[in-house]
Amino acid sequence: MCFYSRRLSTSALFIACFLAKNLRVEAFTSLASNRSTSIRTRTTSTAVDNTFSSKPLKMVIPFLPFTQVISDVDDTLKSSGGVKIGDIALGGIDRQYERGEFYPGVFQFMFELSISSFESRGISPQEGSLHGLAPPKVAVLTARAEEFKLALELKEDSKLAKAFRKTGEEFGVEQWGLGPVLYGSVAEWIIQDRKGLRKFSNFERLINQDPTGEIMEYIYVGDTGELDQEAGETMLREYPEVVKAVFLHVVSEEPLPPIPESKLINGRPVIFFRTYVGAAVNAKKLGLVSESAMMRVVAAAQQALESVSRTSDKWQDIYKDVSEAYQLLESE
Repeated sequence: MCFYSRRLSTSALFIACFLAKNLRVEAFTSLASNRSTSIRTRTTSTAVDNTFSSKPLKMVIPFLPFTQVISDVDDTLKSSGGVKIGDIALGGIDRQYERGEFYPGVFQFMFELSISSFESRGISPQEGSLHGLAPPKVAVLTARAEEFKLALELKEDSKLAKAFRKTGEEFGVEQWGLGPVLYGSVAEWIIQDRKGLRKFSNFERLINQDPTGEIMEYIYVGDTGELDQEAGETMLREYPEVVKAVFLHVVSEEPLPPIPESKLINGRPVIFFRTYVGAAVNAKKLGLVSESAMMRVVAAAQQALESVSRTSDKWQDIYKDVSEAYQLLESE
């Protein structure tokens, strides 16, 4: 059966029924052992987080497939500050923003991608919730070491988790935000070149939640600082049928870094962006979000910078992408 037919096979129906009764993502227990194994033949090891309720399946099918955003943390959601211990970066290389600062518009951008399966059908998230449906939570692939989890764990009461939830609540969606978090290890902190492979391996663990490939599609958002590009491009080479796009936040130790040209891998886009307004503009061009969604990201990014001087290079980056957003509006 063609993946893009949007019709469910018998096995997919069975799995959707299973997922409808299992609201929480359970702990991941093992790495996928073979990259080339077909997603349609894998064993289900987890449930889709907080997406389905026990409503009749006929109420779920019209929304399929859902879009789950997969994100890195440092230099993608918030700045690493470019801090290093010796030659080892503590999370990334970005020095434009202070360590721990959230990037303007990031949570709104990920929310808009998460609700895209609702909005594309003319259904608001609030209407979806009336059917017992909620947009998938954001899955996290991070290079943070599992061994340091006590200090580095992303908890539900963290500023990051609260910022995600607040964004959803502002649009009538309760408990949207952080979903499963898959960590790296000390080995990747020591041998930096292994970070991309570890993130890809964790991605393979994540997609076991939907072995049919018919209930979930994915969009990966990372950055250019810690081999996220290697991980994202491998996802597109190995799983183009379920990975819709890769977005990479361009970060640098120096000001005004060049923005690489977008490209296609297996017919799927790899997008480079400097701000989340720019990411939203590209998502609109690709048909991943609506015009209204794009402009909500514009508004969120501008609001986040209200207390920042208009002469800041942060505003200069935003102005450039906001201008492109308005040009896109005028051209349609």
